[in-house]
Amino acid sequence: MLEWSATTDADVGALVRLGQACLERDGGLPDLADPEHMRTSFVTGQAICGRDELGDVLAAAAIGRDSSGGRTATGLVDPAVMGQGVGHELADWVARHAGGPVRFVMDSVSPESESLLVDIGLHRVFAETIMRHSLRHVPVVKVPDDIVTLPFTDDTSEAFHHAYEESFGDQPGYDEGSARAWGRWLREQRGFVPEDSRVAMDRSGHVAGFVTVSEGWIEEVGVVPAWRGRRLGAHLVARTLTAIEKQGRTEAWLAVDCRSPARSLYERLGFRSHGTRALYDQR
Repeated sequence: MLEWSATTDADVGALVRLGQACLERDGGLPDLADPEHMRTSFVTGQAICGRDELGDVLAAAAIGRDSSGGRTATGLVDPAVMGQGVGHELADWVARHAGGPVRFVMDSVSPESESLLVDIGLHRVFAETIMRHSLRHVPVVKVPDDIVTLPFTDDTSEAFHHAYEESFGDQPGYDEGSARAWGRWLREQRGFVPEDSRVAMDRSGHVAGFVTVSEGWIEEVGVVPAWRGRRLGAHLVARTLTAIEKQGRTEAWLAVDCRSPARSLYERLGFRSHGTRALYDQR
């Protein structure tokens, strides 16, 4: 039904249109409409796309590597041709070319893709809800008494790192090695906005929580155990929404683990679900 060929830079515009079609139907990571993200994700050394008789790209897949060198794969199928076996063709192509075990990274999860991945022996190892705030009604949450917040600078970077460790050290899956690299990763984060990222400290100089921000995104929010349940997290999020609005943006985004109780907080502050992003491994 589709004509398959290698993906090139010339296909980036068509890939963006494919990503937009998937977002409109199933939601997911808004970067699927960003040319640079689509180029990085889908124009790799091993990449394929399927075109209809008019030359429109209706499906694409690519094989790459993650930061640890493991094999990854990603794919998209236009909703117009879902249920016609196209997803199985992409999965077969990945199996033939991956050269071993592969992790599937799905930036937009549809019911069809979920069913397909289960059928071929994969299972979810992680999933996060993508959430969007329209910024039409930005809440105001008073800063808790005895708390001050400071922006990310060379002088406060250690406090940010300490707040990260204290906030997530008691959480399942916390990894000390990753935590040590967190500060370096943060500075390298695409679009990182240090002046809007804040670390919260009490009057004694002890860290209480933090929020990190990139362009249009709330990246991470953490509150140390002693300050949980005291509206500090809500204040940091609400304050950041105001900062993002002042950037001239009309929407704000965040991603939260599907199992996290923080999702209810974000909903109370005005965020709404915009689909799912997930990782799948072979059993």
